[in-house]
Amino acid sequence: MTPNKPAFPTRRAAAERNRDKILAAARAAFADGDTGISMAEVARRAGVGMATLYRNFPGRRELLEALYADEVDAICEAAVIEDGQTPAAALNTWLRLQFDFISHKRLIVSELLEHTDGDGPASRREQALDAGRPLLTAAQRAGEVRDDVTLEQVFDMIVAIAKIPGTPDYLEPIIEIMLDGLVAGG
Repeated sequence: MTPNKPAFPTRRAAAERNRDKILAAARAAFADGDTGISMAEVARRAGVGMATLYRNFPGRRELLEALYADEVDAICEAAVIEDGQTPAAALNTWLRLQFDFISHKRLIVSELLEHTDGDGPASRREQALDAGRPLLTAAQRAGEVRDDVTLEQVFDMIVAIAKIPGTPDYLEPIIEIMLDGLVAGG
């Protein structure tokens, strides 16, 4: 390679950094409750041009899908039992991540449903359920969690609690009661 030619890996790395900056700006805007943010404002906050934004995300729907997919992927990767952790403790930790995700990403999900035919979040729900099933199964086999409940039922409870208006301090005891109710023999 000649010294005057730019290397492709550098371009790819820059493109990846731009994509990450766009997602971070959009994620922050939605975390602040700013669902009306324009694509131009996302580009401005990310410090990129409109061409860069649209090269990465041709429309609002694609941006929302990428935000949602990244979050679900992270939750799925967190569905593990750490060394020294009981299956029930791992499940509890993971379910709290689910609750935080759902309660904080409600705006993204609701807007995504407006911009799609409705199957995006549903398919990602299945992805999360598939990731979490081994945690629930392990906790049930260990006798730490009730064996008469499915992960779908637990998810539905988490979604219902996340929809309750209130501060985190208000919701915390409610989610704690739900988690306590999963304990076997409890």
